[in-house]
Amino acid sequence: MKTLYISLMAAGTLLLGACATTVKPTYVSPTHYQALNCQQLQSEYNRIQSYIDQGVQAPKRTGVGVGVGLGGGWGSRGGWGIGPSVSVNMGQSSNTKNTELARVLGEQEAIVQAARFKGCPIIVRTKQAS
Repeated sequence: MKTLYISLMAAGTLLLGACATTVKPTYVSPTHYQALNCQQLQSEYNRIQSYIDQGVQAPKRTGVGVGVGLGGGWGSRGGWGIGPSVSVNMGQSSNTKNTELARVLGEQEAIVQAARFKGCPIIVRTKQAS
């Protein structure tokens, strides 16, 4: 009984630890921001930070698929046969919030790198702990 209790505690700790992992930024090339001047870089950085502070929303993407195939089976009149089939599927999928957060954090890192390359004094803000 004690082994079961310890096993459940260990599993719960691992599960909670996995949920609390930090999001790592995805790579975004700083060359995307090379045409911006120092003021524009700071403004873009602040805009992204404001978006993060307000809560990142995962973008939703919709898709439509059409399929054509050959199907077979029993008919309603007691016979069987083979015939063409057409299917149309409409669906919606969305990225996770962590995926979107990783993307915008990557953009922020690229802005900071571009600012350092240009010699801009960029002010880096972090989210305040609440």
